[in-house]
Amino acid sequence: MSKVIYEGWMVRYGRRKIGRSFIHMRYFVLEPRVLAYYKKKPQDNQVPIKTLLIDGNCRVEDRGLKTHHGLMVYVLSVYNQKEKYHRITMAAFNIQEALIWKEKIQFVIDQHQESQVPNGNKYVSFEYKSGMDNGRAASSSDHESQFSAQEDEDDSNPNLLRRTTIGNGPPDSVFDWTREIDLELTNQNANNQAFSRKHWRLLQCQNGLRIFEELLEVEYLPRSCSRAMKAVGVVEATCEEIFEQVMSMDGTRFEWDCSFQYGSLVEEVDGHTAILYHRLQLDWFSTVVWPRDLCYVRYWRRNDDGSYVVLFRSRDHENCGPQPGYVRAHVESGGFNISPLKPRNGRPRSQVQHLIQIDLKGWGVGYISSFQQHCLLQMLNSVAGLREWFAQTDERGAPPRIPVMVNMASASVSSKKSLKLQDSSAHHHSASLDQINTAGRNSAMLDEYSDDDEEFQIAEDEQEVGWFLRGISQYEALEEEPGDKIDLSWFVGNLRYDEREKARDCWKVSDGNNFRVRSKNFCFDKTKIPAGKHLMDLVAVDWFKDTKRMDHVARRQGCAAQVASEKGLFTVVFNLQVPGSTHYSMVFYFVTKALVPGSLLQRFVDGDDEFRNSRFKLIPSVPKGSWIVRQSVGSTPCLLGKAVDCNYIRGPKYLEVDVDIGSSTVANGVLGLVVGVITTLVVDMAFLVQANATDELPERLIGAVRVSHIELSSAIVPNLDPS
Repeated sequence: MSKVIYEGWMVRYGRRKIGRSFIHMRYFVLEPRVLAYYKKKPQDNQVPIKTLLIDGNCRVEDRGLKTHHGLMVYVLSVYNQKEKYHRITMAAFNIQEALIWKEKIQFVIDQHQESQVPNGNKYVSFEYKSGMDNGRAASSSDHESQFSAQEDEDDSNPNLLRRTTIGNGPPDSVFDWTREIDLELTNQNANNQAFSRKHWRLLQCQNGLRIFEELLEVEYLPRSCSRAMKAVGVVEATCEEIFEQVMSMDGTRFEWDCSFQYGSLVEEVDGHTAILYHRLQLDWFSTVVWPRDLCYVRYWRRNDDGSYVVLFRSRDHENCGPQPGYVRAHVESGGFNISPLKPRNGRPRSQVQHLIQIDLKGWGVGYISSFQQHCLLQMLNSVAGLREWFAQTDERGAPPRIPVMVNMASASVSSKKSLKLQDSSAHHHSASLDQINTAGRNSAMLDEYSDDDEEFQIAEDEQEVGWFLRGISQYEALEEEPGDKIDLSWFVGNLRYDEREKARDCWKVSDGNNFRVRSKNFCFDKTKIPAGKHLMDLVAVDWFKDTKRMDHVARRQGCAAQVASEKGLFTVVFNLQVPGSTHYSMVFYFVTKALVPGSLLQRFVDGDDEFRNSRFKLIPSVPKGSWIVRQSVGSTPCLLGKAVDCNYIRGPKYLEVDVDIGSSTVANGVLGLVVGVITTLVVDMAFLVQANATDELPERLIGAVRVSHIELSSAIVPNLDPS
C-alpha cells in the first residue's frame, strides 16, 4: 500500500436521493497520487468505492458552507481540469478539518508539479490552423501535455501562503462611498487596505476598544446616514472560534451582542453568500422610538493566512418585506475582519475589527446625533462582548459546528398583516433571487491563489526608500532598452481610449510603477520594486457580449491581433470571460515587435499549459471603489492560472488566453459584486509571468490597463464567424 498522506472520516456530500435523508460518512484516504474513499476504514487490498488520480491538473474547489440534510457542513470538491465531471466531493462539520484536507490535497498537487521537468524547458505547443473556428479545439489543454516547470518558490516556502478568497460576492449595487485612493493605498495588502490609518482617526477608547471614525465623506448619502465607524479589539480566541460566533444567529449571540434581538435566513445563495433578516435591540427611548430591522446580503471568505472577512450590505428581497412595528434601516457598508495574532501565555489571540456605516431611517434621525452615536456604539460594542465571552470560557472542547439558521419562510416572523404589506410592496423591489444567482454565476475571485509575499517585507514607511534605491540601477538599464514605437493608429477596439482622469466607459494604459513586482534579489530578501516599463504595448480593448461564451476571439477578422499579424508583430491576447444570462468578454491586446528568444515571456508563449498555469499572474487594484469592493478584490498578486480555468490558443503570430471566470465555484467571488457596480469603479490590472529563478528576475509586466466606469450597455456582439 502506498504511503498515506492523510486519512479520516468525512461526509460524502452529493445530491439528495429519494428515500435517503441521512448523512453518509465515508473514510477518505489521500495517497501521493490518489484520493479515494471507502465505506469503512480500509484493510489490505480493499477496493475503494471511488478513486481520483491526483496530478498537476487537479484543483481543490472550496464550496464553502452548505446545508446538508439539516446540518451545516463545509464542502470541498476535487477534480481534474481535463475531466471536470469526474470529481470527489467531501464535507466536514467544522472548518478546521476541511481546511486540513484542502491543504494536504493541494500539497500533493504541488509536489507532483515540482517533480516534473525543471526550468520549463520542455514544451508542447499546439499551433492554430485555419478552419478551426472553436478555440477549445485549438488548445494543448485538450491533449496529453508534458508536465513542466518546477513550481514557484512560494509553494515550497511555508511562509508564502496562497490566499484563498472564495464565494459568490454580494451581487447588489454598492455605491462608492470613498474618494480617490492614494497610490500607496492600492499597494497595501488586501487585509489592511480598507482599514488604512490614512483614512481613519481615533474617536475614543471605550470598553477596551479603540473606536475610529472615517475621515472621508460622500455627498450623495443622506444626512441620516452615519459616517463609517469601526471598533478594534483583541480577543483571546482563534479566528475560527470567533468566526463561528460572528456567523451564528442563535441564542448564543445574546451572550455577546447587545444589539441583537432576532435573526433568520431569507435565502442561501451559495456557500459564501446569504441573505439575512436581522432585528436590532437598540434601547434608546424605546417608548417613543420604533425598533429597527435589517435585510442584508452577507458574504464571507477565509484567507490562507488564517484571517476571515465578513461583509454585509442592505438589499431588498421579495421574501423579506417590511415588518409591522419596525423601521427598515439601511446598512450602507459593514463587516468584520478577524486576523490572527501571536499567542500570549499559551492562549490564542486574534484582532477583531468591526466596521459599520448605517442609515437608521425614520423621522428626525438626521437631526438627533445622540441617537446615531448611541446606536452605533451599541453595535460596535459587540467586539467587547466577544472578548468577554471568550475570556470567561476556560475550557473549549472540539470545534463547534456552525448552527443551521432558521429559515424566515418557516419562522413566525410575520403576521398576516405583514404578509399583505410584503405583497403590496413586492413590485418596489428592484432585484429578485434569480438576479442574485445570475450575479453569483457571473462572478470571479481574482486573488484565490495569490502570490502573497507581503509578509516578508518591511513596513511600507520604513522600506519605501530602500526598494527605490535597490531598484533604481536595474531600472535605469531597463528604461534604456532600444526599440521603435508601434504605430497605435493601426489598431482599433470598440472600447474607447481616453487618458482624462475623470473619463467614463473607457480604458488607458496604467503606469507600471503603480505595481510592485519581485526584485532581482527577491530570492534572498523577498523585496519588491516598482514594475517600471511594460514588455508589450496595449493597443486596443474590446468589450463584447453574446448569448454564449466567446472563445478564441483573436480569430475575428479585423481585430487587433489579426492586424498585428499582418504587420509582422506578435500579440498576446487576454480574454476575460464572464458567464451569465448574458455572457461578457473584455479582451486586451498586447503587441510587441518580436519575442526575445529564451526570455521568460517567450517560454510562456511557447510552453505547455501546465507551465503557463503555474506562472500566469494577475495583479489587481481598485483605485476607486466602495469599501466592500476594495476589501474583496484587494491588491495581492494572484496566480490566475491556478485560480480559474485558462484555455491557451497558440496562433501563428499570437497567443490567446481565455480566462473562464465561471469555471470554478471557488473563484465565484468578487465579480458578482463588481458587475453590479461596475459603473462606479476604476480598476487596474497588470498581467505578468511569475519569475521563480534568479536568472528570471526581476519580474517584468507584460502590460497593465486601467478601465474606468464601464457601462454594460456599451458591449457589442462580435462577429466570430471565420468566413
